[in-house]
Amino acid sequence: MTTLIKLTALLLATFTTACAAPPKRIAAIVTEYRHNSHADVIVSRLMLTDTLDGKGKLPNLKLVSLYTDQVPKNDTSRKWSKQFKVPIYKTVEESLTLGTGKLAVDGVLLIAEHGVYPKNATGNTIYPKRRLFNEVQKVFRKTGQSVPVFVDKHLADNWKDSKWLYDTAAELKAPLMAGSSLPVLWRYPPVDVQRGAKLKEIVAVSYHTLDAYGFHALEMVQCLVERRAGGETGVKQVRTLTGEAVWQAMENKVFDRELLYDALKRLKGSAITKQMNKSLREQVKEPVLFTIDYRDGLRAHVLTLNYTVAEWAVAWRRADGGKRSTTFWTQEARPYMHFTYLVNGTEQMFHTGKPAWPAERTLMTSALLDALLISKSKNNAVVPTPQLNFKYTTDWNWKQPPPPPPGRPLNQQ
Repeated sequence: MTTLIKLTALLLATFTTACAAPPKRIAAIVTEYRHNSHADVIVSRLMLTDTLDGKGKLPNLKLVSLYTDQVPKNDTSRKWSKQFKVPIYKTVEESLTLGTGKLAVDGVLLIAEHGVYPKNATGNTIYPKRRLFNEVQKVFRKTGQSVPVFVDKHLADNWKDSKWLYDTAAELKAPLMAGSSLPVLWRYPPVDVQRGAKLKEIVAVSYHTLDAYGFHALEMVQCLVERRAGGETGVKQVRTLTGEAVWQAMENKVFDRELLYDALKRLKGSAITKQMNKSLREQVKEPVLFTIDYRDGLRAHVLTLNYTVAEWAVAWRRADGGKRSTTFWTQEARPYMHFTYLVNGTEQMFHTGKPAWPAERTLMTSALLDALLISKSKNNAVVPTPQLNFKYTTDWNWKQPPPPPPGRPLNQQ
């Protein structure tokens, strides 16, 4: 009994110490900061609480500096900077050193999403992720120190820059996390691929633009398939089909139509659920199909079905014939509570030095999007992906978040 009491006291003391840990000092490097931008719904949670109204919980993180690459007319960073006394620096280096010449932060949020930037030859927006991370890594080299870095969404708009960013972080021993909020979303029903399952095929539905929302869909698929038997084994080739070729592919059984309909049935507010008397071909005029051939034989498909689908859903079939499906639900109104769980993942990394989920997932999805858009630009050609001959495993497990608070009008602060 005495031993049990001592052990309990030790565990309580450890827990108390962990809870009492001082907040980690965070520098935010962003492209633009305006109401409901990614910078706002991620970085503002360090000031305005997880509900973005000052009434929720603050993460154990303290925003100590900010760098904005662009300042639009509707910028809100200056307002929050003044209210919360967060300095805005003119350079990335000053943001990381607080003007001292020494690394003075415990972590970096790199939010390069939104802003006026050009597109590359395949239609992917060239957000300055390599340029901004290059400034970060210069500080790491100059000071001989490094801290964890979170990169919002993809690592870069192309494979070369994505791999450079990943390799540079590894070289400097800077813990790296990246990616979309989709893996941490609510799922209805709350199901996941069983770890170690043998998967045969997975079909997902998506919407909106291919570069921005297509990436989200790829992260949704990847966070499921990486749990399969053997973990991630790499990708052999990809192909993108558009227009009538998508329906021909369906007729030719390139993808499992039953899985497609299983995914569509999970949607809640999309037009497809209201117009089941019409065929899918009648409803969707410009479909896009991403097809991914993994090296272990698994095939994944993402169908972008604009003007009919306005949500994400997915269905998968195991090698034994069993199948499951679910919708990945986002709160499409402020406070966009799903971003809270993205921030929670970064908080874990900033405090432990260990990524909550693998950066390899986003290295994979960044490269997949690049290759799939190349396929589209080459008249739907099959694109081999020898660069994606790499493996990874993960012990990350999804957990259903608590029900979100009611959403507020989009223009409400």
